[in-house]
Amino acid sequence: MTQVLGTQPAPDAWIVYVTAVCALGLVALRRLWLPARNAITIAHEGGHGLVALVTGRRLESIRLHSDTSGLTVSRGRPTGLGVVLTLAAGYPAAPLLGLGGAALLGTRHVTLLLWIATALLLAMLVMVRNAYGILTVVLTGAAFLLVSWLTGPNVQSAFAYAAVWFLLLGGVRPAFELQAKRRHGGTPDSDADQLSRLTQVPAGVWLFFFHAVAISALIGGGRWLLGI
Repeated sequence: MTQVLGTQPAPDAWIVYVTAVCALGLVALRRLWLPARNAITIAHEGGHGLVALVTGRRLESIRLHSDTSGLTVSRGRPTGLGVVLTLAAGYPAAPLLGLGGAALLGTRHVTLLLWIATALLLAMLVMVRNAYGILTVVLTGAAFLLVSWLTGPNVQSAFAYAAVWFLLLGGVRPAFELQAKRRHGGTPDSDADQLSRLTQVPAGVWLFFFHAVAISALIGGGRWLLGI
């Protein structure tokens, strides 16, 4: 427990920069982004699920699909603050997780970050209701667990920095993808469109909110990771 809660040595600067470039490559290159996006979907649906529980809704199920889409089903009032917050939590989830991870890495709590990530994935696994979703979450959680148990400080740091950079950078792209789909008349039931119908606030305003959270988290988290 002392090792988990304690601090670890700061990584060499080149590790921070190389992991940032690798994460950027995963986000920018379509062939790499499509499979890697599953991790962002896990965070997205996990955000819906967590806020549903916090706001008193009953979380029924989470499904993750091979096309990187997902679906979180919760029960409760069809209108009101709870359902609005639940719907609004998806797109900000990955960048905010990245921001929290950057804060932990900025204070050199590498092992603690790996264990928190494993615990969150384990908690999410309880609510996943399809085989592909279970496989995705188990493999992701296993990666964090094995790295935290079996590797030394340098490998742990590289893995943790890569994961956090990916959450920060990868958290920016989905809102732009949604914006492009809406421009071509797709996704009438997207989070932004559902929020618009519930709140009478234009979907474009919700899209701006998603962009603002993601970009702000990237700037803030990037500064922590780079030690600026």
